[in-house]
Amino acid sequence: MVTATPQRTEALSALAVEPLELGDPERAIETGGQDLAHWSWHIDEDNLAWLILDQEGTSANTLSEAVMSEFSLALEELANRKPAGLVIRSAKPSGFMVGAEIRDFIEITEEAEIATRITEGLKVLDSIERFPSPTVALLHGFCLGGGLELALACTCRIARDDARIGFPEILLGLHPGLGGTWRSLRHMDPVSALQLMLTGRTLRADAARKAGLVDAIVPERHMRAAALRAVKGQIARKSPGWKAKLMASPVARPLIAAYMERETAKKVRREHYPAPFALIDLWKAYGADPLALRMAETPSFAKLLAGDTAQELVRVFFLRETLKDLAKGSSHDIRHVHVIGAGAMGGDIAAWCAYHGFTVTLQDREIGYIAPAIKRASALFKGRYRNEARTRAALDRLIPDVAGDGVAHADLIIEAVPEDIEIKRSVYETVETRMKDDALLATNTSSILIERLSATLARPERFFGLHFFNPVARMPLVEIVTHGVLDPQVRARALAFTAAIDKLPLPARSAPGFLVNRALTPYLIEALACLDEGIPAEVIDEAAVDFGMPMGPIELADQVGLDVCLHVAKVLKRDLDHPFPAIPDWLEKKVADGDLGRKTGAGLYKYRKGKPVRKRASKKVDPALQDRLLLPLLDACISCLRQDIVEGRDLVDAGIIFGTGFAPFRGGPMHYAEERGIDEVISRLEQLMDRHGSRFKPDRGWIKFFEY
Repeated sequence: MVTATPQRTEALSALAVEPLELGDPERAIETGGQDLAHWSWHIDEDNLAWLILDQEGTSANTLSEAVMSEFSLALEELANRKPAGLVIRSAKPSGFMVGAEIRDFIEITEEAEIATRITEGLKVLDSIERFPSPTVALLHGFCLGGGLELALACTCRIARDDARIGFPEILLGLHPGLGGTWRSLRHMDPVSALQLMLTGRTLRADAARKAGLVDAIVPERHMRAAALRAVKGQIARKSPGWKAKLMASPVARPLIAAYMERETAKKVRREHYPAPFALIDLWKAYGADPLALRMAETPSFAKLLAGDTAQELVRVFFLRETLKDLAKGSSHDIRHVHVIGAGAMGGDIAAWCAYHGFTVTLQDREIGYIAPAIKRASALFKGRYRNEARTRAALDRLIPDVAGDGVAHADLIIEAVPEDIEIKRSVYETVETRMKDDALLATNTSSILIERLSATLARPERFFGLHFFNPVARMPLVEIVTHGVLDPQVRARALAFTAAIDKLPLPARSAPGFLVNRALTPYLIEALACLDEGIPAEVIDEAAVDFGMPMGPIELADQVGLDVCLHVAKVLKRDLDHPFPAIPDWLEKKVADGDLGRKTGAGLYKYRKGKPVRKRASKKVDPALQDRLLLPLLDACISCLRQDIVEGRDLVDAGIIFGTGFAPFRGGPMHYAEERGIDEVISRLEQLMDRHGSRFKPDRGWIKFFEY
């Protein structure tokens, strides 16, 4: 039921250019809702009632308590008028509804109170089913979470082809709670319904129709006519049929549930993320009895929402919103992006910008260096669009440019050449004289101080860091690296551009490693030190995964690239007044031999079909090893706070979660430190210092933790 506001997707570019069909209040035989803040209604000449949601003060509708309360009143009033049919529609261009309002639940931690509120919400949706005439939900844009649960309570659902439909509650540590677990089974086979809820993925309109969630897909101009046909029973509705009954049978259901449990356990652990397992348990126990499933859904949802995981994931949702808010109120005025360097990072940055509608010129020394980037971009576009015309249009926006002619026309130039200060400066020397006066120059450096790079620039105030993370298409964070002479308007444009390409902007002051690499490097180096001592790679990785990291530090080093890790480690050892363990000689040799990790098929692990080949590790994890790996990361974070590299604990938590994948259910490193207890963190660091050396000496910032 609760769902996060969706990120920008290609659906937004497909919004109708014609006005939304909301009936015709001026020709209505009766109108109402003038006393309501969020809803209005009218009854037209065909005796069709139109109930329109336009939530006050928001760009997207949510199923807030105020919206639900007014909805109940409007339904009751319209039911008394007994129209031929009821049409429910959103007036927001962004879509039907993005789910429940999370802020209504954030302070509630008692299961009984949560269950009471959910029960009241269910009564409202039940009143849709009891409405005296057919009900039709007209869907466009986003129809997610509670919005989909409302639509499922209607007799019929008609979608525009830009509709995006799904249950993303699992991303907040929940499963649907307003009837989604059982109403979805009326229209979908249980395996498809469970997979939709377990993955949190969003279906396109055609896929939703095939699955049974949508009864018809029509263009905007035919919405009213389709609603009339639905009310008259002229639109066929799909039924799950015999296949669904077979899947829910006493013989098949336990087998299917066991398979889903095994597959889910490969991705997440029950103790870390209980929601998917709770959902499977619900269906396994009550999948053949809709009434029993209905009764069991509410207490299961209430238990999850009151639990630690959901509370922390809701916190993470708000951290995401905090980063998004940094770009609000600013415009970027960027149409053309020029990327210099078509390697793994530069090529993928260029593709990502083209995917989001920008004209992009991609420069490298020879076309042979650019061709692999275009090939990767084609795969990205095909996978994202699943539409040949849109894929071709995106490829047309991505222009190979060996000569660098795009520099003179670009609004933003992004340098992504190797991490060598002299190479980068030579690029700037060539580029700066050809740039437009109002163009911006950015570097994707992961470790070099911005002040060092900008020392030879004529206009350093227009230069900044734009630090993407690998893989570009999957990692949501971009560090906006600032420095003392950066023009504030340039900073604002950088924030706005980052948001426009669907990334989360994190302002970070220029300092060794900025935030993310400064925090991540001690974690990775300590893992290498453990490996050097003879601790197996699998044991090291299992300790981190047991804590909740998406992968262990050894596998992460391979994914980042051992060459990159080695370079960043050397830079930080040189530039930071902080002791690190010695870099193992064998790491230098691996890099020299070209064994760089996953990208070369061998690194700290060997790789087969892109997966590491490793031995089975014992599930018994040494807490001391966990602390040895993770407390240096926490200590680096407090050091960044003390040095004002980022502004406040929340931004540190956001940066490390979205930049490294730090266990989201723990709420971020600083939040975890507070929950664990600052005194205990300091004490454990001191114990590690006594055993392993001065690199574990607690940063002096810990004593002022609560002032940040």
